Amino acid sequence: MRLNIISLGFCCLFSTPLLAGIAFTTPQGSLKLSGDVEFNMDGASTANQLTSVKSSPEKNKKPGDKERWDINGRILIGFDGYRGLDNGNFAGFTVQPLADLSGQMNLDDAAFFFGQEKMWQIKLGRFEAYDMFPLSQDTFIEYSGNTANDLYADGYGYIYMMKEGRGRSSNGGNAQINGHLDKWYFEINALIEDGTRLFVDQQYHGQKITNEKNVVYLRPIIAWKGDSVSTAVGMETNIVSNAYGYKDENQRWHDESKRTGYGLSSSWKSDNYQSSSAQGTIANINLAYLDAQGETNLTGGANVLWNKFELGYIYAHNKISERTALNNYQHQHNLMNLQGKYKIHTIHTSYLIPNVLDMDNFNIYLGAYWSRLERISTNLSQNDKSNDDRYGARVRFKYLF
Repeated sequence: MRLNIISLGFCCLFSTPLLAGIAFTTPQGSLKLSGDVEFNMDGASTANQLTSVKSSPEKNKKPGDKERWDINGRILIGFDGYRGLDNGNFAGFTVQPLADLSGQMNLDDAAFFFGQEKMWQIKLGRFEAYDMFPLSQDTFIEYSGNTANDLYADGYGYIYMMKEGRGRSSNGGNAQINGHLDKWYFEINALIEDGTRLFVDQQYHGQKITNEKNVVYLRPIIAWKGDSVSTAVGMETNIVSNAYGYKDENQRWHDESKRTGYGLSSSWKSDNYQSSSAQGTIANINLAYLDAQGETNLTGGANVLWNKFELGYIYAHNKISERTALNNYQHQHNLMNLQGKYKIHTIHTSYLIPNVLDMDNFNIYLGAYWSRLERISTNLSQNDKSNDDRYGARVRFKYLF
């Protein structure tokens, strides 16, 4: 979701539409108040989540081993300020506090930006950079949750989507410069944070990892947008060596912070596509590859949104070349607990019911997924599972103001 009120410039060509709200004019510029109510009624299979996904907008959700039936959600309030001069110079800010049903107060975006309209922009704070793995009308397959933290859960599959350096970290901040030239868009994002927060419980390949110094993820993106077709290529890499790792029984240090990912994304939309009125068709094809310490991950996906109905498929291939033996509990409950290769197939779908009660700012989304995790191995014991199915469904109530 975006509450950035910059209405001019190439950067908005790739962002979601602005929310409804009320604007005020002051001598220092304009102020805007808006918001977003998002409540979910969920049902999910055993293991709570299909992989290491955050399937709830609440920030404290982690992988579990039980079926989940619950109501969750949050209310977000957006405050935006913007001032533009006749010569094209501008500056502004956005802040989005939110309250979730767990009783916690959190924060989505908090950023300050400035630059030259239709030319360049510098942005600082907490926000998400360019999306290199769009999922159209996604309702339930929220692999990255709403922060850059807790993306990787040890013993679960990993759906890499080039989001490790995208932003919205609870342990650091972003610095970004972007600009455009005709139909070309350029962006370099830097995320500085405690790199161990990428991993649930700070555990990776069966080892407890410790932070030595903050990571710096550099994430350059180049995108081209035509009338109906757009495409983008990019990468993200941590440039700080020995940022985090662990010491073995011989007190030898193991650097686990080497991570470099690559992404490619292409989209096509029909001439009559209008996201605000749920008309037309848009299709996305995404590809991402991660080369990390002791592990490589390849993810490919395709999805199509036709009017109000969305259907997508995601394939992931995980290859783990190093892992310390996990304890018995983890060995029994986690399919991906050994060195080797794993495949993950996911089908996801959603349907939009717009204008509930004749209100154009009140929608209901119906979402569902089915996923199969497969272990590719010839030396499984009799008690070891070679595959596991996960599934879930959601009813989402979305109210914008």
